[in-house]
Amino acid sequence: MEKEYEIHFAPLQGYTDWIYRNIFTRFFKGIDAYYTPFIRVEKGNVFRNRDLRDIDPANNEVVGLIPQILPGSTEEFGLLAALLRAKGYSRADINLGCPFPLIAGQKKGAGMLPYPDLVRAIMESVATFPDIRFSVKMRLGWSDKQECLNLLPILNECPLTHITLHARTGKQQYKGETDPEMFGYFYRECRHPLFYNGDLDSVHQIQMILQRFPELKGVMLGRGLLSNPALAENVKYHCSEATDSVSRKKDFMDALFLAYRDYLKDERVLLQKMKSYWDYFLPDADRRLKKKLQKAKKITDYQEFVNLIFKA
Repeated sequence: MEKEYEIHFAPLQGYTDWIYRNIFTRFFKGIDAYYTPFIRVEKGNVFRNRDLRDIDPANNEVVGLIPQILPGSTEEFGLLAALLRAKGYSRADINLGCPFPLIAGQKKGAGMLPYPDLVRAIMESVATFPDIRFSVKMRLGWSDKQECLNLLPILNECPLTHITLHARTGKQQYKGETDPEMFGYFYRECRHPLFYNGDLDSVHQIQMILQRFPELKGVMLGRGLLSNPALAENVKYHCSEATDSVSRKKDFMDALFLAYRDYLKDERVLLQKMKSYWDYFLPDADRRLKKKLQKAKKITDYQEFVNLIFKA
């Protein structure tokens, strides 16, 4: 019997908020778990209003939602885990992978990876919340790919549900090549269920990774789903990418537009938000039309170019 792999939707700051997730799941299937963009503690031990809105159970329709937290200390870990407990969550993901310098410079996200003692303290804090099942999303390292291997003894001893490993360093951010070979070293020694993440934007690439690492629990997709929302379906149900309905993708973008219009109100902010998705969506669409869409100053112009792109 063919093994059933899970497909998780990566948390992408500025993109996969509760509105996007709700609309996505109405149109596309194949996702086993969604993650919120990371929640962090601000000065004064408070939380951002947008983070609170994003994890509010009343706002979320998706099944299998896992909030992601970005702790920089055991104290912050405790505050974040207590928040999720109060909201009724029983799962959480610990971010050890955010590559942005402003975050990493605070020894958070991927910036924590060179500091085993700090990682150990965070992992030991997991035991203080036995009612929450924790996972970890991480990188190979900050600048040294060996850092993930150095941390494996700590991670292996922690009661985690799974680990997701993005096969790049933090310093690479999203540039350069992924390193499946280094991922393989981690894969062979990791005692937890493991997910592969990084530059998976086609059925063929995903199949190649699953063939290379057959004991994976699954894969996590991010930008690949922004560009092709049907990608998880194509993998899970063995559908042809070429046969996916263009009209469904248009209906999806129209529904997304209407949902953000009702929430954001301001035309300028709405345009900025929708244009950001077109940075990824339909990468093979007419570049000339997409460029004109990005220059649209009015909603009517934006909608005109959307219609033209789907007719092209």
